[in-house]
Amino acid sequence: MQLIIDHLNKSFGEKHVLRDLSFQARSGVATGLLGRNGSGKTTTIRSMMGIFPPDSGTTTIDGKPTQSMREKNGYLPEERGLYPKRIILDQMAYIGTLRGLSPKRAKERSKELLIRLEAEEYLDKKLDTLSKGNQQKIQFVATLIAEPELVVLDEPFSGLDPVNAMLLKDLVRELVAKDSLVFFSSHQMNYVEEFCNEIAILHGGNIVVNGEIGTLKLGHDRSRIIVRSQQAEEIAAFARGQSEYIQNADFDGNTATVQLKSAEQKQQLYAALSEYDIDSFAVWEPSLHDIFVSATKEAVS
Repeated sequence: MQLIIDHLNKSFGEKHVLRDLSFQARSGVATGLLGRNGSGKTTTIRSMMGIFPPDSGTTTIDGKPTQSMREKNGYLPEERGLYPKRIILDQMAYIGTLRGLSPKRAKERSKELLIRLEAEEYLDKKLDTLSKGNQQKIQFVATLIAEPELVVLDEPFSGLDPVNAMLLKDLVRELVAKDSLVFFSSHQMNYVEEFCNEIAILHGGNIVVNGEIGTLKLGHDRSRIIVRSQQAEEIAAFARGQSEYIQNADFDGNTATVQLKSAEQKQQLYAALSEYDIDSFAVWEPSLHDIFVSATKEAVS
């Protein structure tokens, strides 16, 4: 499946939230939708899910409007949308029937997911008696109950401890492996980097970075070298003396950071350090957080 968001525009009064926004995503690959507060992430998601229509533009999956495929869509909102005073199994079964399941299958599917998430003990409890983390697991069950083809997860790990986060991670990986189209929106960059192959970074209502994470990392400055050694201090001192091809150098513990004047000079540096005991020599690779900060800063400037 292929999702295409094409020239999406949305305003609220005089505030233009989405500005001719376009990008694509495909099934079998988790895509991270990132952006600062107010960048347009939630508006993009809600337009895509048919919660409110865009002013112009389209969102389609294999040529069909995503809004017309609601029974095949699963949306986990950042704000919980379940009934706090209702018995959990009853409301999960009710949501399942709204999504096209028979009452029997809806209850079966609810129990399956609750067992997978180690939450079967809450079947007969009311939602507001549960902790924040367990409420998030129930919201996850509601999202996946009808085995959706398009899954949008907005801050899915909010309030979860590491053990419960791992349970949800396993389910997300299964969704991707089953060729679902998974959208992942979060401020927790470590989770996005762990799950997503591709990202789209929103800023000011438009996409400023879009692509495969590995490719984006390779596109960043490759003239910074990280050298790990018990002799890091000596290596940094030596490097500072090679002003013809080294801009600066510093060390922290057993790690020396050397900034070359050109990325093409890394072999020259490697050869020059041959007399030192080096544990590792590598080009500095930006984290997803680094890419995000760089992209949004550049968009502002």
